[in-house]
Amino acid sequence: MGLEEGTSSQERGGGGGRGWGMRCLVRRKQVDSDRVKAGERHQQLNKILSIPQLIAIGVGSTIGAGVYVLVGTVAREHAGPALTISFLIAGIAAALSAFCYAELASRCPSAGSAYHYSYICVGEGVAWLIGWALILEYTVGGSAVARGISPNLALFFGGQDSLPFFLARAHIPGLDIVVDPCAAILALTVTGLLCMGIKESSSVQAVVTAANVCVMLFVIIAGGYIGFHTGWVGYSVSSGYFPYGVNGMLAGSATVFFAYIGFDSVASTAEEVKNPQRDLPWGIGTALSICCFLYMMVSIVIVGIVPYFAIDPDTPISSAFARHGMHWAMYIVTTGAVLALCSTLMGSILPQPRILMSMARDGLLPPFFSDVNKQTQVPVKSTILTGICAASLAFFMDVSQLAGMVSVGTLLAFTIVAISILILRYVPPDEVPLPSSLQESIDSISLHYDSQEIKTKDIAGVETDSQKPQGGISRAKGVEVSAEYPLIMKELNQVSCSGSNFLMHVADKLDEQVRRKRAALSIASVCIGVVILTFSASATFLAAYISYLACFIGGLLLLAGLGVLSWIDQDNGRHSFGYSGGFICPFIPFLPIMSILINTYLLVNLGTGTWIRVSVWLVIGVFVYIFYGRTHSSLTDVVYVPLAHADKIQRTSSEFVA
Repeated sequence: MGLEEGTSSQERGGGGGRGWGMRCLVRRKQVDSDRVKAGERHQQLNKILSIPQLIAIGVGSTIGAGVYVLVGTVAREHAGPALTISFLIAGIAAALSAFCYAELASRCPSAGSAYHYSYICVGEGVAWLIGWALILEYTVGGSAVARGISPNLALFFGGQDSLPFFLARAHIPGLDIVVDPCAAILALTVTGLLCMGIKESSSVQAVVTAANVCVMLFVIIAGGYIGFHTGWVGYSVSSGYFPYGVNGMLAGSATVFFAYIGFDSVASTAEEVKNPQRDLPWGIGTALSICCFLYMMVSIVIVGIVPYFAIDPDTPISSAFARHGMHWAMYIVTTGAVLALCSTLMGSILPQPRILMSMARDGLLPPFFSDVNKQTQVPVKSTILTGICAASLAFFMDVSQLAGMVSVGTLLAFTIVAISILILRYVPPDEVPLPSSLQESIDSISLHYDSQEIKTKDIAGVETDSQKPQGGISRAKGVEVSAEYPLIMKELNQVSCSGSNFLMHVADKLDEQVRRKRAALSIASVCIGVVILTFSASATFLAAYISYLACFIGGLLLLAGLGVLSWIDQDNGRHSFGYSGGFICPFIPFLPIMSILINTYLLVNLGTGTWIRVSVWLVIGVFVYIFYGRTHSSLTDVVYVPLAHADKIQRTSSEFVA
């Protein structure tokens, strides 16, 4: 792994005409470290966040107004009184992804979230698609949230048509467009708040989130009071606790799983956390736990005080209280819905500028997006552009039909983060990209390592015809030397020992290469098996025997990959990957593989229309990458060197990693 590998690795960096090949898609950037941070020339974000702010961001981004509607729909159509178990199962499934996020966020605490992790572990091509999909997710998600605020806000003014004229929705004749000024104003207001700085925006979000949590606690306490006085009539229905069976409960879990989407916003703020190794895992885990607890408690109360078949699917909580004479509770619940939407809107717009900034730092987008305001220490230009796009969509379009596209970006990110954990543990990157300006230092160090290796090979007796011993003295083991030369005997004994160590090193190195190859093939087997299994199980158009055969093949590939990964050892390089001392994901490889399986199943079942719309966006992204990102990437002119050589090269040069 010397000069020759460095040269071949330089080609893999993908410069010039070679960039049209596959090499540019698999090139990976260097993992976060103190040395990498010290060599970065861009301005860092303000490290101000701690655990309370992270919890507020996570809870505020996750608990949207959907929970105020979702409990009614899922209880009536899928789960019945077992809605609480549906929320619990969905929370456990979300926790699988949260564990993976927690480890990667603490090891690689830079802006960019799943895009950043996949660029380090998988490669540039996948990272670009993840980043591009997340851009769509946060833009459409923010617009959809903003669009949902005005109907709830109108209830305070007496109804849908009672909003002030400058906030009310209006139909534009001829264009068949319903504009929503209230949604646009709120999106721009949140954008302005985010531009003021992460400290100010996180403080406001903490207040809004706390108020929303108080509303949910009111629902839990007041609903519990009603339930104890009425005997929990919802649990006394004749159809029992599982009116739709276990399958209905599981179908409800798949639906309410999307109520947990949002905790990944915490990971996008990793660069602004004071102590990311400690705070990020606590922030992600605590936020998800709070959301799961609140969801379960609200569902216990609502399906307990009203039979599931009598719940209003549109306003389940307000109508439940009105059924027991508490009509005034509607205003408290509506306040909670508005607060939840405002908090979720902030959580939708907050991550996108940081992902744009991270992609621009890597050269995949123009440097305009990576500019950080020196005063507020946030990417103001990216934030303003994000806010304008979200406000424009919210103003002109009814984005409800595009809401499914939000889920694609999130589930793709969840899936690739779980795959990244497997790569980190079993086949972490063993090469480091260095700028080609360090070629002289690279050649010098590589030549030094090559000469040492050749010398040790000679000592070990690994000879060619031109290296045969002269003067009757053999370099191989089992050397016969006259007793007249004891010094020569002593030296050759030391040489023999060195040669033996070298041979052991070569054997260990070959074993490690075999292990890495088996691990890589096993990870690929798991991914292919999961895709085949979930698609064949969900495709209703396939004949029964084809579906069963495909499920068998997919399950076999999945179990084979899981078995090999469970049998072989994890890579020792995982201990030095990124920052140490943070959270370590448990139950490897079972936990990330379960996460991959669940998220892929949900992706496959999102519907053909959603995938067609997402595919159009992804195709646009491919062209943007081909004509800009591929040629402007910071990895277009780098030399990949073995990890063991990188430290010495960097110490002997005044320049640093690009």
